[in-house]
Amino acid sequence: MIVRFQADQNLNQHIVSGVLQRVPEISFQTAQQAELSGLSDIEVLARAAAQDRILVTHDRRTMPFHFADFIKKNSSPGVFSIPRRAKVRTIIEELILIWSASESEDYINRFVTLPL
Repeated sequence: MIVRFQADQNLNQHIVSGVLQRVPEISFQTAQQAELSGLSDIEVLARAAAQDRILVTHDRRTMPFHFADFIKKNSSPGVFSIPRRAKVRTIIEELILIWSASESEDYINRFVTLPL
């Protein structure tokens, strides 16, 4: 199945726009489009899972713990955690590579830190 992404509230929007400018056919939903404002991490994870989207986030403080709790009872398409200091261009290139060279099943219930 094709990899689809969900940005959370704290993701640098330059990443989303950069990916979509380079490869418009990638399905990368913004937090605003998914109406994630004000939701808890667990609710964000549930919303991404319901739409079969890998969550892309900068939240390295609370999301790993909430993700671990979430997958105890639910399945997740996965989470990509990106350090704020990571170069936007590098992250854009990696997300495009992941989209083009892998399947969504490769990331089920995985918490992956980018860049790889």
